[in-house]
Amino acid sequence: MGTGLRINPYLNFDGTTEAAFEFYRSVFGGEYIQVERYGNMPGTEGTVPAAEVNRIMHISLPVGGGTVLMGSDISPSRGHVLSQGNNVLLSLHPETVDEGERLFTALSDGGRVDMPFAKMFWGAWYGAFTDRFGIRWMINVAQA
Repeated sequence: MGTGLRINPYLNFDGTTEAAFEFYRSVFGGEYIQVERYGNMPGTEGTVPAAEVNRIMHISLPVGGGTVLMGSDISPSRGHVLSQGNNVLLSLHPETVDEGERLFTALSDGGRVDMPFAKMFWGAWYGAFTDRFGIRWMINVAQA
């Protein structure tokens, strides 16, 4: 396995991501790497309910030692329900698409794929799944 693999905690909230991350930023300091809202997703113009437009689709905050705390709000209109067990995920960040695909295939074996590993609109390769032991994972390979 490459030495560049990073693993980051990913937290889900039900409309309180922004407040939670403002709190975490007050503790850890620093600046957000990225803040994306559901209302700004490409191809969703006019389709995001007013109550979800300002919800956080993705936010990331460096917390030291190369670790990045990441999070998002669920989207009730898309059928998302926050429950104990889906509010924390492990987010892997391998250096290559091949390594990402290898990890995705191996870790998801016997589990449930939520989003197949594929190229995404934000330019990265991404996939999400729950492994056979009930642990939720995301794999994101940033592309230069």
